[in-house]
Amino acid sequence: MALTNNDIFKKLRVALKLRDDDIVKILELVDFRISKSELGAFFRNEDHPKYKNCGDQILRNFLNGLVIHMRGPMPKKGEKPKPKSTPTTSKRKERN
Repeated sequence: MALTNNDIFKKLRVALKLRDDDIVKILELVDFRISKSELGAFFRNEDHPKYKNCGDQILRNFLNGLVIHMRGPMPKKGEKPKPKSTPTTSKRKERN
């Protein structure tokens, strides 16, 4: 049995411990608006009368929004990305 977009979406939701509100906010990061009730239809059982297939566009927008949510927005052209903070000293003793 092949994984559907709904299966992938459900697994990501569980693995990342996301609530419906979180997913709605993640989708808003890429200017994609969806209601909680529409979202809930993707997570229902296939036998449920209100079940809805998750299209490629919705999953793609969620993944793009998730990247922004996890990493932050991409720097604009001409801007240098902010350097990541790295520890300057190590608390480990050097062995000779």
